Amino acid sequence: MPATQIDREQIVATEKTIRPHIRRTPIIEADGGDFGLDSIPLVFKLELLQHSGSFKARGAFANLLLRKIPRSGVVAASGGNHGAAVAFAAMKLGLPAKIFVPTVASPEKIERIRGCGAELVVTGERYAEALAASEHWAAESGALTIHAYDQPETILGQGSVGLEFEQQCRDLDSLLVAVGGGGLIGGVACWYSNRIKIVGVEPEAAPTLTNALEAGRPVDSPAGGIAADSLAPKRIGELMFPIAQRFVSSVVLVADAAIQQAQQALWKALRIVAEPGGAAAFAALLSGRYKPQRGERVGVLVCGGNTAAVDFAHAAGATSKEPSLPFTSQVAFQSTKGD
Repeated sequence: MPATQIDREQIVATEKTIRPHIRRTPIIEADGGDFGLDSIPLVFKLELLQHSGSFKARGAFANLLLRKIPRSGVVAASGGNHGAAVAFAAMKLGLPAKIFVPTVASPEKIERIRGCGAELVVTGERYAEALAASEHWAAESGALTIHAYDQPETILGQGSVGLEFEQQCRDLDSLLVAVGGGGLIGGVACWYSNRIKIVGVEPEAAPTLTNALEAGRPVDSPAGGIAADSLAPKRIGELMFPIAQRFVSSVVLVADAAIQQAQQALWKALRIVAEPGGAAAFAALLSGRYKPQRGERVGVLVCGGNTAAVDFAHAAGATSKEPSLPFTSQVAFQSTKGD
């Protein structure tokens, strides 16, 4: 499938193909005042409730259903969420899968991959190293590579988030989307095609799209920070970059502390447990890096929830004490910008 077919028509066709295999995740409406902000209407799209714990299941099923799968199965490299999604989709469709993740992948994401029965290889410190290892295996085995973001089918699958969100809420003015490799924001921005304002949100420690837009092309960037296991590839995807140039209104950077505060706020106000990458979009609003106009109806994608942020260990047989929230720098909130 050529990259030129990443458009609204193809997103509609892809959504129909994957619909039997994915969840229609809910939205929840809130007011900015619930979070100590100005009173503006907010609409959260809860993709952390998708199969495998993130939006990634959409792109995974799109790849496995739209491409010819060899006998040797599929291989993927991931900071965690993409790997979990490919492992889940492969399990459901009865296909062999081998997943490569870096050492910074969180235990929760590794456990999800193992739980789906995929063969797991933990190698390298960052996503780029896991990707290189997966490419070597693909060449050796003949397995089909399922790229986390730089693949037409991946972007089309993620674009179904935008299609679904618009069906659920037709009067958004703007939408905040976390950026890793760019598959999610590429698909969503392509769906909306400048009909609303699409704002990308990146960690300060992993400014891949920011640097690419400044340079006029994808360039190598730092890949660190609290959300590195979902928002820290070495560079933005080649396929999504021209989409971003056309359809992404702006990109803002948020600090790790702001991401942690957004996690805490989502839990306190809405009882939503988001991983760092999943809370990054809301961090832009909460920290003031994105300032909506009066009355602006803002959409926020909460894109992942694979984290052990809430400790329920005491729940069985213990006192009726509320679960603790260890949102500190010591908690296992490792991250890899590979999704």
